[in-house]
Amino acid sequence: MRRNQQGIALITVLLVMSLALLVTAGMLRSHRLALHSSAQQIHQLQLRKLAFAGETWALEHLKTQLRDPAASVAAGQVWANAQPQLNIDNGRIEVEIEDLAARFNITALLAKGPADKVLAQRWNRLQALLKLSEVEASALQGLNLSDISQLRQVPGIDGPWLKTLQPWIVLLPKEAALNINTASATVLATLEGVTPHVANQLFAERPLQGHASVQDFTFTPALIGLGVQATGLGTTSRWFRITTHARLGQSRLRLESDVARDLKTDKWHLLQRRLLAPKHSESLDE
Repeated sequence: MRRNQQGIALITVLLVMSLALLVTAGMLRSHRLALHSSAQQIHQLQLRKLAFAGETWALEHLKTQLRDPAASVAAGQVWANAQPQLNIDNGRIEVEIEDLAARFNITALLAKGPADKVLAQRWNRLQALLKLSEVEASALQGLNLSDISQLRQVPGIDGPWLKTLQPWIVLLPKEAALNINTASATVLATLEGVTPHVANQLFAERPLQGHASVQDFTFTPALIGLGVQATGLGTTSRWFRITTHARLGQSRLRLESDVARDLKTDKWHLLQRRLLAPKHSESLDE
């Protein structure tokens, strides 16, 4: 009887020890997972800090380089070209600054009532240049958009169509004119009578400091006799997009920050931020 009792006691002790070991192993596993999760969170916070540092640098750069709000804003100026690649500890920041007024502003097409004929025709030419099926400007009338992606509610606009057009258009206040000093050859080719060949010529021969006025631009020899309208054109801008590519170890992050200058106060304001996954080419190891 005693031997049976001793055997049962031994088995009980072994079971208790096994259970204790299982509980301990589970606790250790949970602890390791918690540590791993905390390390990932810290890593992501560091990555975001790198991205925000790039945004801060770019905003200060714009403030320094664009002191006069009335002066021409051009692609050949320092603000557009002195964009750094900074190595910080195990991290890296690359910064790009884009003039959003270099894009076709669709806001004027959203108003109720007939769209301006000049702008509507430029809208049609942009679609033709990009080989897109045409969506009439009238289809945009009365839309209340807060983001370009909402164009997908328009009949005839699907994901691939919008993906093709999106790099060339923007939603800015109605008064925001197309900046001829930063516009791409593709956007310049939407102007009246301007062929892709002429647009490339305008782009290549554009003064580094930009045209002083729209009239100066329309008097460019390549444009004489083409009938380019001054409607919707300008030579300056106060809307910019800062894109920061942050890298920490093998992790990547892309931060898009839209900023604007208030002409009344001369203060710069952050309009919106978007934390995005890196583009495919950025995710590859260097």
